[in-house]
Amino acid sequence: MRICLIAEGSYPYITGGVSSWIHSLITNMPEHEFVIIAIAAETSQKSRFKYTLPDNLVEVKEIFLDSYLNESGEWGHQFRLSDEQRSAVRSLLGGDGHVQWSGIFELLRSPQMKAAADFLMSRDYFDILSELCAEKYVHVPFTEIFWTVRSMVLPLFLTIRSDIPEADLYHSVSTGYAGVIGALAKFLYRKPFFLTEHGIYSREREEEIIKADWVKGYFKDLWIDYFYRLSEAAYGMSDEVITLFNRNREIEIEIGCEAEKIRLIPNGVNVTDYASVAGMPVQTDGKLRIGAIVRIVPIKDIKTMIQAFALVKRELPEAELYIMGPAEEDPEYLLECRQLVESLQVDDIIFTGEVNIREYLARMEIILLSSVSEGMPLALLEAMAAAKPCVATDVGSCRELIWGHDDGIGQSGFVVPVMHYDQMAASVIQLGKSRSLREQMGRNGLARAEKHYGREAFIAKYRALYQAYEEVT
Repeated sequence: MRICLIAEGSYPYITGGVSSWIHSLITNMPEHEFVIIAIAAETSQKSRFKYTLPDNLVEVKEIFLDSYLNESGEWGHQFRLSDEQRSAVRSLLGGDGHVQWSGIFELLRSPQMKAAADFLMSRDYFDILSELCAEKYVHVPFTEIFWTVRSMVLPLFLTIRSDIPEADLYHSVSTGYAGVIGALAKFLYRKPFFLTEHGIYSREREEEIIKADWVKGYFKDLWIDYFYRLSEAAYGMSDEVITLFNRNREIEIEIGCEAEKIRLIPNGVNVTDYASVAGMPVQTDGKLRIGAIVRIVPIKDIKTMIQAFALVKRELPEAELYIMGPAEEDPEYLLECRQLVESLQVDDIIFTGEVNIREYLARMEIILLSSVSEGMPLALLEAMAAAKPCVATDVGSCRELIWGHDDGIGQSGFVVPVMHYDQMAASVIQLGKSRSLREQMGRNGLARAEKHYGREAFIAKYRALYQAYEEVT
């Protein structure tokens, strides 16, 4: 069976998290042939893969969202839009009603469309946008609306016009652009299409836009609505939607996914891989080593972690914080984090860059996660498999992982509110002062990982899902 996985901002350019999930899925199913459609932000990432590609991954099709910067068009084209196409474009740009994605796909892939930018410089587009401006943005200069909307939709239009490899089944690992591509593949080839949501993509983009300086206040709602409309493509055209835990399912239903489509398949970790590093290490130097397995990007909120550690250091001067993960994704944010360390005058924070996580886990006694959004974080599963207690923010499935779901095992750490560095620090201090508490919570985490989050169960469920559609293809 030839399976096309569609990933945005992850595999094979970035390690950890969703990328590790994809790599695990491919390597554990050698009986299938995989193709990757990899959507990345910048053309500079071309072929800069962080993984050695498995033998059964036979093709990587790369799409870069910044390619719109090189797109030019001609003024004055006129397209004879059907009523469905006109309504679909209007809805996508911020009009009322749901987007009829088949109309968008037909328009952008029609033979008469020589370049996506031609449509955005056409009379048809001008008329639609003018109507919307008269209704919703009467006090905003039209030129400002025109260029804002152009920068918003042109990357999407170019993505839709990309060549899509043929496969027996399509599987997007998020909504957003990856979800639209999956919906497009379903439209073009009439093959089964699955969506797996790790985090809720549209909610994450909403949080980013609310905080973003580059989006003017009166355009924030426009951008937020746009990303929710992208999610409609995947929810509406997918055959099944897989999510990792029940709270995600509730959110998906709330924002428009049919409840009947959704099934739960948690992530998994191979516990035996961590047997050699499990438990509390013997620290001969008297240090208390705290670790974070994390990409250094704003959504992981490294600054809260740093502020929490500054408080921990006052109570536990022997503490060290190891921030373990790639730093090149957002150099500006890394610089801000380093400047915060300097301004707080806190010692013993080590940015390790990418490391062998298992080797470092052997030395850690507590694992931190301070994200403002998550799905089912692999970092916590790895910590649980290594019998390390965790302190995590109350996002995604962190509460379920740490407290359990009436499984009789006991908590494996502490859950604190997002951005509350004082509560995070208090939890770390409580653990840091009691080796027996660390050991007990570490054992609880290991027991929960073994009982509910084994890799074999995760792979078996996806294997069965694929096999159920093999006859359809």
